[in-house]
Amino acid sequence: MKRMIGLLTVALIVVLALSFSVMGADHNYIGASKCKICHMSKKKGNQYGKWQSAKHSKAYETLGTPAAKEAAAKAGVSGNPQEAAQCLKCHVTGYDAPAARKEAKWDKTEGVTCESCHGAGADYAPMKVMKDQEASVAAGMIIPTVETCKGCHNEQSPTFKEFNCAEAYAKVAHDNPATEGGGSLQGCN
Repeated sequence: MKRMIGLLTVALIVVLALSFSVMGADHNYIGASKCKICHMSKKKGNQYGKWQSAKHSKAYETLGTPAAKEAAAKAGVSGNPQEAAQCLKCHVTGYDAPAARKEAKWDKTEGVTCESCHGAGADYAPMKVMKDQEASVAAGMIIPTVETCKGCHNEQSPTFKEFNCAEAYAKVAHDNPATEGGGSLQGCN
């Protein structure tokens, strides 16, 4: 019995150690233009086209508008909102990642990209990984939840409006070939 408990304890420690090493892994950002390669055909759902026509793709650009400058000033942000960390944290995917984690195609002007909701993609982007959801998740892909959205769409934003999950998701929902048609946002009723 003691031997069984010992073996189970060792197994548990190994599993936990592996879990934490995967959770703490630093994945590189590749940028939406890399996602575009596989995710722009109508046959596969045209996720890139859907993103490109949505406000998320213009998130960085909007920081240069007079309205954004006014909102930033009211929130106590001095200087250019397109350079302010308080603004960039929600308007540019991976803005605060070290340069070594931003691959050549990463571009802050892309705004809020695929990787903002789905995680830094270098390790799950290869087709052989992407085809298998479990492998993709193990390689850093995030299956977004309502909490993912609320990371930015919350009361701390100077332009916050009441967050309606169903309405918001309808604006960004995109077909998911893995689920043959559509996905859903976990936790969004």
